[in-house]
Amino acid sequence: MGIAEDDIQKVRSSVTLSDIVSPYSQLRRAGRGQVGLCPFHSERTPSFSVNDETGRYMCFGCGAKGDVFTFVQQMEHLDFVGAVERIAGKTGIQLTYTSGPDAGVRKRRKELESLMESAVEWYHKRLLEGPDARAAREYLRSRGLAGDIARQFKLGWAPDDWDALSSALGASASMLQEVGLGFVNKAGRIQDSFRARVMFPIFDENGKAVAFGGRILPGSTDPAKYKNSTETPIYIKSRTLYGLNWAKGQVVKDDQVIVCEGYTDVIGFHTSGLATAVATCGTALTEEHVKLMKRYARNVVLAFDADSAGQGAADKFYAWEKKYDISVSVAQFPSGKDPGELAQSDPRALSRAISEAMPFLGFRLKRLFDANPLRSPESRARLANKAMELVNEHPDAHVRRLYAGQVASHTGVSAGELVKIAERGGSGPVDVAPPQPQATEGAGFVALSLLIHEWDAIAPWLIEELFPDDPSREAFRALAESEGNVHQALAQASTEAADIIERASVYSLEADPQVEARALIGAAVRRELQRQKHVTNVEMIQEQRNVRIALENLSKPEVASGAAVQLLQWLSASAGETV
Repeated sequence: MGIAEDDIQKVRSSVTLSDIVSPYSQLRRAGRGQVGLCPFHSERTPSFSVNDETGRYMCFGCGAKGDVFTFVQQMEHLDFVGAVERIAGKTGIQLTYTSGPDAGVRKRRKELESLMESAVEWYHKRLLEGPDARAAREYLRSRGLAGDIARQFKLGWAPDDWDALSSALGASASMLQEVGLGFVNKAGRIQDSFRARVMFPIFDENGKAVAFGGRILPGSTDPAKYKNSTETPIYIKSRTLYGLNWAKGQVVKDDQVIVCEGYTDVIGFHTSGLATAVATCGTALTEEHVKLMKRYARNVVLAFDADSAGQGAADKFYAWEKKYDISVSVAQFPSGKDPGELAQSDPRALSRAISEAMPFLGFRLKRLFDANPLRSPESRARLANKAMELVNEHPDAHVRRLYAGQVASHTGVSAGELVKIAERGGSGPVDVAPPQPQATEGAGFVALSLLIHEWDAIAPWLIEELFPDDPSREAFRALAESEGNVHQALAQASTEAADIIERASVYSLEADPQVEARALIGAAVRRELQRQKHVTNVEMIQEQRNVRIALENLSKPEVASGAAVQLLQWLSASAGETV
């Protein structure tokens, strides 16, 4: 099937190439043309050139080139006819098709899309003007969705009538059924599919109306809170994201897409100034959704309970990150509130949740840490076991090793053993019993052994306040004063401290001195924060906030050294104040 040549030229001349390109790349004037970052490959220096006079583009980095139709084909993964149709739809040009097997299918699709557009307008007008929609308007007003917001998102009202929409549209029963707007009842009459519901029209990424989500009003006896369109020839749930038609321009600019669960969540984000939000339409996030989002951005923020699906979700997210070169992070909202509620009550908290979104694995670990207080050596060992099971689900060994250090810092279990487990990888239970020296000798034993065997690597990162018990502190002082000389240290140590030094001197281990030191620093800082938990001094409270930030940074390789220095200084100062 083809399109008449005259129509192709008409479509080509109806648009400006830079207008089509700009949602995907920020362009700036350069001579007679415009330049920007290439949307077809990752780059930091603009090499993508657009010339509106010739109607051509070219990337001098990857070689992509063509006209407006080629650009749409490549960006939207369409054939030539689909690209022409996409642009024609934006400009309102009616196309004439030449013969072909798909001509009838394309014509029918356009008819169905036109019918859905008419339904959107009818429901919308009924909401704004219908006397029977007063309760719906009041409900939307209470949710902050009235007025301009209702108009912007084309919200509507389906009256509690048998066939009000079907009669108003005047379409055939077969067409109404085909797009899910109606069905034939037992009496053989066409009946509206949606009744007594606030209507949320669903558009594809190009703004074509394809489906609806309908919500009951409070007090309704209908057990189904939401009713969504079934899949149709123009609507496939796994390939549709609610709100992408409004969000995609900002998504490209920010290189970030926020994924929600519900329509009101999306609207809440947009009205709060975070116009990159989309939602799955009553289904789980699928690979098709990811492929669709990757056209516009590589950073995906999950604004829903991503941990509830467990390991199955983790496996999918990690696989998608690798396959599509995306980064998945998770936003955590205060007090269990959803984004729609926060948009009304605290928009700043909504924005903060997105800006502070955590990598998926980091989020899962934080949830685990928060739910499992450390009350004993046994509880630390159990938590380390659970945490390493999560860590080892990740397919990247480098990532696993880094998170093993974070687990060690939180639990106080030897980083050396956890890193070895991370290097093995593999899902399923792992045996992370506390290392024998740690169990028998107490916290810091591994560090003392490293102080003897690798003085230069670990000595700058150790202070007396890192060791929780008196014998270990005395052993550290003796080794520090003798610069790791075991014989000199033994000569001045008490019996208990000398016994520790003796065992540390013959203990054989392979551990990263800096990782081990950071684990010890983290454990000591948490003990001191717990000791100071009842402080009321404003300056000390602010200082503790800074310390907690540094504690988080301790597990980030690029800033860990600075954080360690900051925490050591704080521990020393706190010890001086105690004395």
